[in-house]
Amino acid sequence: MIANDMIVFQDKLQKKNRGLSCISLLLLALLFSCNNATKESSELTIAAAANMQYALGPITEKFTEKTGITCQLIIGSSGKHTAQILQGAPFDIFVSADMKYPSDLYNKGFTTAPPEIYAYGKLVLWTMINGLALSTGNLNDSSINHIALANPKTAPYGQAAIEVLEKYGLLDSLKNKLVFGESIGQTNQFVYSKSAEIGFTAQSVVLAPEMKGKGKWVLVNDSDYKPISQGAVVIKQSDGNSQQANKFYNFLFSNEAKIILKDFGYSVDE
Repeated sequence: MIANDMIVFQDKLQKKNRGLSCISLLLLALLFSCNNATKESSELTIAAAANMQYALGPITEKFTEKTGITCQLIIGSSGKHTAQILQGAPFDIFVSADMKYPSDLYNKGFTTAPPEIYAYGKLVLWTMINGLALSTGNLNDSSINHIALANPKTAPYGQAAIEVLEKYGLLDSLKNKLVFGESIGQTNQFVYSKSAEIGFTAQSVVLAPEMKGKGKWVLVNDSDYKPISQGAVVIKQSDGNSQQANKFYNFLFSNEAKIILKDFGYSVDE
């Protein structure tokens, strides 16, 4: 009889413990959910084209000062970011180097609204080699073995560089010298490390405080390539970040942000 009572008691105790465990797990899940929601509401994940790497630093700093919302920057080529977003990458905002990629995302239903142009980029030739003449006409010189540019299939600044070479009839004669970076960021590494004697990059890169006085550069005539109209969009997400994302999107078009963009060589609509 006592043995039976013990079995019944143990069974009741196990059921009680299982109930308490379920309640504990539920409370932990709710606590994690609340903490996660707090994190999501106070941090934005921004997919940004590599040419905007330096300009977005001070822009996001000012935005955080004003709103308390922090920003995580994911830097890469516009084409690569687009592919990631189409595959479900959890980005809140896409700051592109052109209008094509954000327009594609809008047309496929991945953004909350059509893209708008926040800036116009400018192309430069950049070198770290002393004494090297900087001009498109000098690219065939025997002292230049490698010319760096971003992949034109995924990076708008790379496409602009190809347009320049085509205009001057240099593309075929230089094809064995061209080295392609996945983005402007990797292209900059080729030039900075002198792996390439010269390269096409964004003016915003060479004007960045981090790059001041490093090498020499010259603007490419902007009539030699189509305008680099850079657009931004808010990505559709289900994590409740849309209000915060819209705040940053609006700040990107504010006078404060425009001043910073102009400091980095971009043209902006007044």
